[in-house]
Amino acid sequence: MTSLIAPRRISVPVNVGGVMVGGGAPIVVQSMTNTDTADIEGTASQIASLARAGSEIVRITVDRDEAAAAVPHIRDRLAKRGVKVPIVGDFHYNGHKLLGDHPACGEALDKLRINPGNVGFKDKKDRQFGAIVETALRYGKPVRIGVNWGSLDQELLTHLMDENAKSASPKPARAVMHEAIVQSAILSAERAEEMGLGADRIVLSAKVSAVQDLIAVNTLLAQRCRYALHLGLTEAGMGSKGIVASSAAMGIVLQMGIGDTIRYSLTPEPGGDRTLEVRAAQELLQTMGLRSFSPIVTACPGCGRTTSAVFQELARDVQNMIRERMPEWRQRYPGVEALNFAVMGCIVNGPGESKHADIGISLPGTGEQPAAPVFIDGKKAMTLRGPNITTEFKAIVEDYIEKRFGAGVRESV
Repeated sequence: MTSLIAPRRISVPVNVGGVMVGGGAPIVVQSMTNTDTADIEGTASQIASLARAGSEIVRITVDRDEAAAAVPHIRDRLAKRGVKVPIVGDFHYNGHKLLGDHPACGEALDKLRINPGNVGFKDKKDRQFGAIVETALRYGKPVRIGVNWGSLDQELLTHLMDENAKSASPKPARAVMHEAIVQSAILSAERAEEMGLGADRIVLSAKVSAVQDLIAVNTLLAQRCRYALHLGLTEAGMGSKGIVASSAAMGIVLQMGIGDTIRYSLTPEPGGDRTLEVRAAQELLQTMGLRSFSPIVTACPGCGRTTSAVFQELARDVQNMIRERMPEWRQRYPGVEALNFAVMGCIVNGPGESKHADIGISLPGTGEQPAAPVFIDGKKAMTLRGPNITTEFKAIVEDYIEKRFGAGVRESV
């Protein structure tokens, strides 16, 4: 099948704690903790949870002395648990001071994140920005220069607005803001390079809250620099709204061949699961055909022909089984993540969809014979009946994976 995705923009590769970002490497999924970083155990546990879910880079807030002092202990606690995931320190306002007062913090982190809009103001801006870059140089760390429209460099924005007002053909204010975001990122990166930080240690991001703004600023950035780019809405929102907005924005940019690492900045429900944003990012990349993380389950939405909840329960149980088993499957069965399963609810599309999948089952709809044909590699393999269809189908899946990726493969080589 011909891909409509534009050729990938090849940026300068950046090594973030052993994870390659850019340079044609697979697009990286990352997340961020929402714990108090000073809570060593709580933060280490959430990082481990995010890493298990598939976050390949995790960012933490470093906002005060207690948080900075905790960072080396968090790193050590993760190492004892066998969790290997790069940790990024997120600095605002006082980052230069925290890194100066807590050198072990800078040494323990795998990347430093600077926001040029609030790293310092007026005559302090260059000095405090420079202090963080010097820390990165001292410890050989990469830096993400992350511009955010909620904390945009007001001097730069005011200057560009004034220049625009004098123009014979002034641009809309929103276009000027886009230009300010892009210039803030690129000028900051050039300043870091002047200090000795190579382009292979710089990642840029331009975070906004609206879909069209994200598309616009990242299109401009991609045209005007070769730095690796991180994508994401800065405040995507909660639930389906946040997922839809992030997917729409990043999906379009990724379709253009732009982007090296992504994050869904979802507002969690009170007490909600932080790993949802990791799964959403993985599913975006997988459904676009850019990466594979776990088998995809195709399931019909249900209609008047599928009044039984059996197919819904089976689809849920298969999805849960995949989520639970993937940590082991990933280690034992390389390639399993590319499988496709189908759980269909009636005869209309059930057999056809099941034949297109690696393994598919077509459950009986309303008024149909109480039989569920199972298709393996496009051919009908068996028919399941009775109350134990879910257990039997899950066993078939396990057996298929073992034969295709496990002992069957080893015996044939």
